[in-house]
Amino acid sequence: MKRFGWALLACLFFSGVLKAQEGRVPAFRKGVPLDSIVLSDPFILADKKTSLYYMTGTGGMLWKSKDMKAWDGPYSITQTDPNSWMGPKPMIWAAEIHPYKGKYYYFATFTNRDVKIDTVQGQVIERRACHVLVSDQPDGPYVPMQDPTYLPASMPTLDGTLWVDTDGKPYMVYCYEWLQNLNGTMEKIELKPDLSGSVGTPKLMFRASDSPWSREKDDKGNDKPNKVTDGPYLFKTGTGRLGMIWTSWIHDVYTQGVAYSQSGTLDGPWVHEKEPITPLNFGHGMLFHTLDGKLLMSIHSHKSINGRYRRIPHLFEVDLSGDKLVVGKLYRP
Repeated sequence: MKRFGWALLACLFFSGVLKAQEGRVPAFRKGVPLDSIVLSDPFILADKKTSLYYMTGTGGMLWKSKDMKAWDGPYSITQTDPNSWMGPKPMIWAAEIHPYKGKYYYFATFTNRDVKIDTVQGQVIERRACHVLVSDQPDGPYVPMQDPTYLPASMPTLDGTLWVDTDGKPYMVYCYEWLQNLNGTMEKIELKPDLSGSVGTPKLMFRASDSPWSREKDDKGNDKPNKVTDGPYLFKTGTGRLGMIWTSWIHDVYTQGVAYSQSGTLDGPWVHEKEPITPLNFGHGMLFHTLDGKLLMSIHSHKSINGRYRRIPHLFEVDLSGDKLVVGKLYRP
């Protein structure tokens, strides 16, 4: 992979997302099969209160379904503050919906393309950060809370997710983007009890280069560790072992791996499995139980078509009964 090849392709893909958010919103449809929806970073909430499935992801829109076979959407569910650092029309990436203490929290990455925070090796870095919105209902509207920022404004961060650690405190786990630090990291920051802001400073969990499976080529064609960290999602195995799925690249192939914490907490140390956990050209997964209790992984397939990414949600069966996450066959509702 060339030094900024991944960034260029990502910009081409997300330019389509930006156009949608500037008014070209996809037409509302009913009864759409899952594999007919184009969506990156699909996150599915199976909500027992409403007996519905809610799917969101990059683009910030929402899909609803009673059975995961047929989906209605997309719905617009966010109400950001145009006077905040996000600006009037932020891009929204990798949105997640987490029920927590009677409310629903919307973890997402917001980008204000009009604000530049840095230039590294000729690459301009836009204002991008993880943030949390809140609603009383799973389908929103999601609105800002107390703190105007959760993470330092000088850092490009993305793909924030929620985890309550063994100390009983909530944390945001996220990626500090490689575009600035040149070796992407996975980090954590403590959140306030009501998730309305962050507490203290970020702490390093691991670096992209710590993974044995993620690889790329340097400018001279030499093999080296990849620099991309993407899509963290935390889980516990049947034996109580803390794990994390996350995504990077093997040269030009989009790939998801897994790491396990030796301490059983976010503090690690984190040990990476030697081989990827899912088929090649799948990534940014998450785990959820269906309304009838079946454990699944929601993940998108990845295909480059004329320089643009096409990503489709898919489901895999998952087994967590033992000491490790085992990904099974494709699941069709």
